[in-house]
Amino acid sequence: MGKQLPDSMEAMIAKVDECFADDEKLRTMFANCFSNTYETTIRPQDDGTTFVITGDIPAMWLRDSAAQVRPYLLLAETDPAMADMIQGVIQKQMEFIIHDPYANAFNEKANGNRYHDDQTEMTPLLWERKYEIDSLCYPIQLAYLFWKATGRTDHFNDTFKTAAVAIFDTWKVEQNHAESDYHFVRDNCPPQDTLSHDGYGAPVGYTGMTWSGFRPSDDACKYGYLVPANMFAVVVLDYLADIAMDVLGDEALAQNARDLREEINGGIQQYGTVEHPDFGTIYAYETDGLGNHVLMDDANVPSLLSMPYLGYCDVNDPVYQNTRRFILSDANPYYYEGKVAAGVGSPHTPERYIWHIALSIQGMTAATSEEKAQILETFKTTDGGTNFMHEGFDVDDPAQFTRPWFCWSNSMFSEFVLSQCGIRVKGSPLTDR
Repeated sequence: MGKQLPDSMEAMIAKVDECFADDEKLRTMFANCFSNTYETTIRPQDDGTTFVITGDIPAMWLRDSAAQVRPYLLLAETDPAMADMIQGVIQKQMEFIIHDPYANAFNEKANGNRYHDDQTEMTPLLWERKYEIDSLCYPIQLAYLFWKATGRTDHFNDTFKTAAVAIFDTWKVEQNHAESDYHFVRDNCPPQDTLSHDGYGAPVGYTGMTWSGFRPSDDACKYGYLVPANMFAVVVLDYLADIAMDVLGDEALAQNARDLREEINGGIQQYGTVEHPDFGTIYAYETDGLGNHVLMDDANVPSLLSMPYLGYCDVNDPVYQNTRRFILSDANPYYYEGKVAAGVGSPHTPERYIWHIALSIQGMTAATSEEKAQILETFKTTDGGTNFMHEGFDVDDPAQFTRPWFCWSNSMFSEFVLSQCGIRVKGSPLTDR
């Protein structure tokens, strides 16, 4: 174990212990996973901000850091020190976005460390510059949920406003990607690590959606309109409009956010659905606005499976349910069934590896208590004997897994277990308290 846990965290672990009094394995797994981000990845800065590494990589991803601390919003409701820590994460994220809204991962200091010498506009602060829509969605989501959990609004400061405008402007530019300067080329790498067409990606037509170079897996998009990421943008633009009206008193920003939301959502509905012969109307994973689609789902969030979790639609939405049946079937090229488990994997990891993150999402969006209970049992038999979650694991042999220290996955598992105890983050979709 690492640093001393705060009383609020110990109390939450005790609640889960009580909820699962007869399940020692699950209690141990939760205690380890829930505390892991706090114990091992939080780096308080001298200026009051908080840097958060992903675990086994020393950089801070905008996406991962938001997801890592999200369950701690439950503690921030009553624990001012935990709230200060999360507010520091939000401040750091907004500073990074202002520095470069196209970057996905950052260094703790401007030390020039980087994953690779890529052909794109790098600075010493950037670890990687793969442009992903979700990297800009997650910080808005975290800032909004932090407000709902704590009642605090002082994080909606000038830095937040500047970052929000940068996010809006970036999404507007990328509605017409041909007019964008963003490009990304990586040499001597697998195809999914670089963008085609001299680093600008495959051609796209105008749809109203906003373009993404990469998926939340950090793999390149095949077609530039990543539908689940655009869905996430629709949700957080609603959040931004609420913040602009209720806190900032900025009617122009609120209206701009609503207008962009409608443009993106219109594009999703017009270009992002496909009539499938077996499943009916379903959402595509990617499209180009030129008639091409990718029919699949990926374990990383935002995913099509995560739509209700993110707040894009209701769990019972018929198109979601059609899409869900597709995702959890052999029709999805990244759905695997094995001797020990079944679930959604990713082209980011080996074939027949499924992800604990996808299992957490499947559990939190499941319609029946039976499916939720089955997934809970799957977690207990797929940790490889470590009492932690991983990235991907072999469906036939969970002792074979990627990333032994992957805090996003631990936090997602923790959130699923908490939801099984009726404990959910205030203001979040699927909340029933």
